[in-house]
This record gives sequence, C-alpha cells and structure tokens, in this order.
Amino acid sequence: MEPVTGDDVSLGVNLLRRAFADVPDSAWRVPAGSLRWNCWETLEHLVDDLFTYAIQVAASNPPRDDLVPFDYHSARDGGPANSLFLQANAGTAGLLQALEVCGVFLATSVRDAPPDRRAHHSFGLSDPEGFAAMGVVETLVHGEDLARGLQRPWEPPADLCARALHRLFPDAPPENEPWPTLLWATGRGSLPGHPDREDGWRWDARPADER
Repeated sequence: MEPVTGDDVSLGVNLLRRAFADVPDSAWRVPAGSLRWNCWETLEHLVDDLFTYAIQVAASNPPRDDLVPFDYHSARDGGPANSLFLQANAGTAGLLQALEVCGVFLATSVRDAPPDRRAHHSFGLSDPEGFAAMGVVETLVHGEDLARGLQRPWEPPADLCARALHRLFPDAPPENEPWPTLLWATGRGSLPGHPDREDGWRWDARPADER
C-alpha cells in the first residue's frame, strides 16, 4: 500500500470544496448527519482539525505529550472545541477558503517534515504520514456528515479511502470496499458480519513499526 502524503490531503480538501461550493450561505445551520453540531460548526471544526495537525507536525521540536499551546474552546455548550473560528458572515466562500488555506498548511507541513518527526495525538504519537492520514480521514468523514445534512452526494475515491484506512485502522476488514469500511470504522455505517462501532471508536495514529 502506498503511503498517505500531502498530495492526498490536498486531494481530499479539493474534492470537498468542489462538492459544496454551491451551497447557499443560509443553508449551513442544519444538523450535520448524526452529529450534535450543525454543518457550519462541522466544517469549521474540520478547518481547525487541519490547522491543528499542521502545527503539530510543523514544529521543529513538537510536543510529544500535548498540543502546541493554542487556546481551544467551544463557542457554545456542546459545540466543537476549536482554536479557529470563522466570522459569522463568512458564508460558503469564506468557509471553503479557510478550508483551502488550512489544507495547504497541513499538506505543506507534511511534505516538509522529516519522516522521523513524532508529535502528540490523543490516539497515539504520530509521524508526518500519520498526520496526513488523519487530515484525510477528517475531511472524508466530515464530508459525509455535511452531505447527509445538506442532502448532497459524496463518495470519495476508493484508493484514497484505502490508503487512509491502511494507515490508521489496521484492524479494518480488508475484504470490503474502502469507503463503506471507512464509514464503518468511524462509527458512521454498518458492515455485514461486523458489529457497529459506537461513539468510542478510535484510530491508531502510531506508525506501523511502533505499535
């Protein structure tokens, strides 16, 4: 299996930007799939995820037991805890521009980082490829949340899903199609013969030879 790269981060982000570019500015406040957040909060959270992964892997001496110390907080009770928030009047263009910027930031950080760099993530000390894979998974599965809420089609390429699955979900059943398997692995779908995953699902961010 080929490694996950900064190019994969860019691919996922650009697919999402194209898929939701024509969403009306007023449509983003509907619930995002089964999440407790609306679509605006979910996309804002994705922007923040990409930023957070980028700053972890970009630091020359990244923290191994915590995040780079930006201030994370929720804008409301039950909302996502972010360090970045968009202006309320940003609209679709502003949301997707922020997504593009943070996607570029993560993709570039991954490409520039030495492969032996390690940085903290709550699901395991990870390397640049791991942070790229996390960015891909966040983009693809939150794209699904948005698609469910906004009633849009969304099915990313099988090879992109397969690379991210291979890197972060080594226990995922290999016999099924990659996209339904990624949805199952992240608690968003079912697979025949496998119990559904509940809210406690997680990936393994550690490099394969360090597990």
